[in-house]
Amino acid sequence: MKISDALTGVLRLFLDTAPVIYYVEQNPHYSSLIDIVLNQIDAGDLTAITSPVTLAECLVVPYHMGNIPLQQAFIELVTTGRNTLFQPINDQTGIRAAALRARYNIRLPDSLQIASAIDAGCEAFLTNHVQLKRITELKVLVLDELTIS
Repeated sequence: MKISDALTGVLRLFLDTAPVIYYVEQNPHYSSLIDIVLNQIDAGDLTAITSPVTLAECLVVPYHMGNIPLQQAFIELVTTGRNTLFQPINDQTGIRAAALRARYNIRLPDSLQIASAIDAGCEAFLTNHVQLKRITELKVLVLDELTIS
């Protein structure tokens, strides 16, 4: 599916961890797709939503390597990026995450991410975890299934 078609009607897009890492580290396999998404976010056509789970997962390798500039790049993009909202995890998010985890048998971090996306009013969730396509509460967009044209 074309990325432009997949984003039709989407105003709020949750960014799972993988797309953020691909963007910051300029992964050559995904950079053209991610650039399209981030350009739409920068232009204000999309609002990006992120969470503490995204932040924590993105920071593991930079902290392990002691790479402070990479740490800062992730922190700035995820928490204060242009047209990006950082969605906190609260008690309602935890309750929703438990229900999602029980319903879909998904990992806790994934259920927290999906719950955060729903709580933030996202129409779509950008990831590279194909198993999350089972989720029916919002549109799950898998990078490996998207094309530029």
